[in-house]
Amino acid sequence: MSIISLEGIRKSFGMKPLLEDITFNIEQDEKVGIIGANGSGKTTLLKIIAGVEPADGGKRFLKKDAQVAFLSQNPVFDPQVTVLDAVFDPDNEKTRKLHDYEAACQALEKSGGTDEKLQKRVADLAHEMDITGGWDLEATARAVLSRLGINNTEAVVDTLSGGQRKRVALARALILQPDLLILDEPTNHLDAETITWLESFLVKYTGALLLVTHDRYFLERITRKMIEIERGVAHRFEGNYAYYLEKKELRAQQRSAESHKREKLIKTELAWLRRGAKARTTKQKARIDRAHDLMAQPKEKTKKEIALSSPSSRLGKKVITLKGVTKAFDGRTLIDNFSYTFTGNDRIGVIGANGTGKTTLLNLVTSRLRPDAGEIETGETVVIGYFDQENMALKDDLRLIDYVKEKAENIKLADGSFITASQMLERFLFPPNVQYTLIGSLSGGERRRLYLLRLLMGAPNVLLLDEPTNDFDLDTLIALESYLDNFAGCLIVVSHDRYFLDRTVEHLFRLEPGGNVKMYPGNYSAFLEIKAKEEEAVVNVEKKEKPKKAAPAPATKKLSYNEKRELEQLEKAIAEAEERKEVIESEIATNASNFELVGDLYSELNTLTQQLDVNIERWSELAERA
Repeated sequence: MSIISLEGIRKSFGMKPLLEDITFNIEQDEKVGIIGANGSGKTTLLKIIAGVEPADGGKRFLKKDAQVAFLSQNPVFDPQVTVLDAVFDPDNEKTRKLHDYEAACQALEKSGGTDEKLQKRVADLAHEMDITGGWDLEATARAVLSRLGINNTEAVVDTLSGGQRKRVALARALILQPDLLILDEPTNHLDAETITWLESFLVKYTGALLLVTHDRYFLERITRKMIEIERGVAHRFEGNYAYYLEKKELRAQQRSAESHKREKLIKTELAWLRRGAKARTTKQKARIDRAHDLMAQPKEKTKKEIALSSPSSRLGKKVITLKGVTKAFDGRTLIDNFSYTFTGNDRIGVIGANGTGKTTLLNLVTSRLRPDAGEIETGETVVIGYFDQENMALKDDLRLIDYVKEKAENIKLADGSFITASQMLERFLFPPNVQYTLIGSLSGGERRRLYLLRLLMGAPNVLLLDEPTNDFDLDTLIALESYLDNFAGCLIVVSHDRYFLDRTVEHLFRLEPGGNVKMYPGNYSAFLEIKAKEEEAVVNVEKKEKPKKAAPAPATKKLSYNEKRELEQLEKAIAEAEERKEVIESEIATNASNFELVGDLYSELNTLTQQLDVNIERWSELAERA
């Protein structure tokens, strides 16, 4: 059954049509990825589907009573609300009850647990949670918040960074467990380990899923359908990302063959007309009409591809050397006594959890920050190109052509030839009719592409990329990867994109809490293999060691009042779920010939098993602390 259907959706901005005929439907258990070039309308389409932006034409049909949750790229919250208020949707009965329960528990803890009115309030809300089945939701909520690193639910949203707000919005969408979950670039601002967890969560998700992402591993492992937005129309592919690539290449070959056949036929008909064909018979007149119709048909437009090309400056033997570098903020050490000598052919990836200092390391290398201790030496021939996350050099009130001309009127390419600023913009897919518009009118991906253009014009020989895959479409990423294959200089990349790291780096720095920088040879996949072996070795050592006297358990924070209550409810919920699971399995065996009933039972079993996994994981955490 379809959860949502679109018929002939149209959307324009000014005189420019963006979406012209979008028609497709999403079934209630489908996982669909949407791809397309920057500016093709992917985000606009998601907003129309989510119902937060109207279409100019066409029809949108949403299943009656279906819940929709939408994660935008730049979520907006009331800046004065707490994380707790932001995470739990007040329009949903279950999440509203859970919000009230959590708020009451927090108030009770602050009072020391002795306030009788608050005790009664908590007890009453706990009873309501029993009635509404809210304890399963609470277990899911706590697991999601914990894995997304949201520990302080009393923090005010206005004090959070952009990345933290994105995580809060993602938690809100996942906790709600809607019938249709819509995610716009959900992996932005997440570290690689959190992305892996999110990937696992969404694979098990039982509702419909619609997402836009540049993460190719993410697309490959989660989605089972692909929709490409091209020239305002939706093309559907009944498979994952690898299937899409295969079919798209086949379609491109077919288009090329048809175009070649058409051109050949036009030449033949032109030659016939030039020989003096006369409409003496009905047959000849029909052929003349067909020839004119054939030539009047619009030619198939070949898709333009981004052309990244720039020279690099000569790089001497001395590049950049860090000697005992230390950097701390607010008493927290991010980089501790780190030493390394970069070479001209280094290709280094920088990874680590959010907040461990990855961007700080780049800012030290580029001298945007001074170390608290240690020295940084930079070679005289070094020309640094720093592609940061904030697009610092962009001015919204400047025209694209003027922005490029500020750097140079004519640009030297890698082969030694020169092109104009306008031609350079065209190579980066900014046609002449766009070049005189203001930078402020560009999409996020287009702004990043323009920023990259200006950066490469400086002919850097040391290139630093801080989360370069954010907001880029897949075509731009592929072009950037090809450019880096031939980049003659030192490359340092901070990225959470596992595929991009696999394609571009040969060595990894992993930043750990406390300021330690651990080095690993190879790309990200090689790092995962090394890490798995390290963890296996630790487990084997622990198995071999049999101490005569058990070491005292490390001190842990005592369970709060609501955590004790949660532990009790989880034990009850797990027992009930296991009993129900046995009943369902028995009913499936008994009613094997009743396909409709068995289908419903399997659906219930799948949902029950998923929730049981979440509950057991949370119960284990609490039981260990208790």
